[in-house]
Amino acid sequence: MALAETLIWPFFDDGHRAFAERVSRWADATLPSLPHDDVDAACRARVKALGEAGFLKTVVPAAYGGTHDALDVRTLCLARDTLAFHDGLADFSFAMQGLGSASISLFGSEDLKRKYLPPVRDGKAIAAFALSEPEAGSDVAALATTARADGAYVRLDGEKTWISNGGIADHYVVFARSGEAPGAKGLSAFVVDAGAPGLKVAERIEIIAPHPLARLSFDGVRVPASNRLGKPGEGFKVAMATLDIFRSTVGAAALGFARRALHETVEHAAQRKLFGAPLGDLQMTQATIADSATEVDAAALLVYRAAWTKDIGPTGLGAQRVTREAAMAKMYATEAAQRVIDRAVQLHGGHGVRKGVKVEELYREIRALRIYEGATEVQKIVIAREALKARAGKPALAAE
Repeated sequence: MALAETLIWPFFDDGHRAFAERVSRWADATLPSLPHDDVDAACRARVKALGEAGFLKTVVPAAYGGTHDALDVRTLCLARDTLAFHDGLADFSFAMQGLGSASISLFGSEDLKRKYLPPVRDGKAIAAFALSEPEAGSDVAALATTARADGAYVRLDGEKTWISNGGIADHYVVFARSGEAPGAKGLSAFVVDAGAPGLKVAERIEIIAPHPLARLSFDGVRVPASNRLGKPGEGFKVAMATLDIFRSTVGAAALGFARRALHETVEHAAQRKLFGAPLGDLQMTQATIADSATEVDAAALLVYRAAWTKDIGPTGLGAQRVTREAAMAKMYATEAAQRVIDRAVQLHGGHGVRKGVKVEELYREIRALRIYEGATEVQKIVIAREALKARAGKPALAAE
């Protein structure tokens, strides 16, 4: 149930165990004193603190001051699992530093890596990943934002929405239709500085669990062609390779939320008296706890199976793609966490829906995880297609 019990599994080495312990101690000592009321200030403070503590070294490769030669998904998952247990905004801040810079780590030129990765590593620059549009979310091939050649530059026109860190980011990784081919094969990715002329925050979006989200407008934004990530037309490849790493970490964040909900449930059941005895003495309460504990462990197994497969795998060299494993981890962990948290709220009774109570906060935090980086329904399609592909022995379907 607890992360300490998970860490004894053979997915991890001593370095992972020491890292998780450091993050947990830091979170206990540091996060309570950081701002909470102003969401922008809260995220900036957390990015700065994570950078100063050295934890953002895990989101960049060693060649640019990072912890590992390549991004270690188990480490990223352990960070999100631990941070989510303590503080949802700390998890969000860590995750977006990784998601908003991983495309640069994977596909950027040497100049782009040297320019953008060290400030992210140090918590001195905030990163963002701009993929979704008003009419294109899970269907990446439907992107309408355009990228047209303009001499040594590329001109971007269009809109992005639901962009995490929108309005506070220092740079965005932006995906646009560059037209090399129809559909997914005609997209490209670019690094765009937040201060680029023509780039505006068109709307700040408020959601049930406060996070900095925005709709962005691109009106003739001129970006150096050298800011392209990968080759022309490889935007879909860039996006999928990035999400292949970070989709498992969404499951890890959900796992952290679920662990905290289970912890709060057990504490409440042991302390709350009902009919002259602890709430935990009731068989229905025990059944609830048993269901939640089992789902937490099942989610942990799927999340860290996916992370281990990406990092190491049966060959010891890791897997280039973990499409099926990551989709399963993300789908199951987020759905299970929703159930675990809902049970926690129910057992807390009226206190469970009172603002300021931890399980009420968790109830708001978990809901978005079932949607972003591929909704549950999309993950089911991905998993099914992978199963059918394995049976047929054919190449991956284009919509993956």
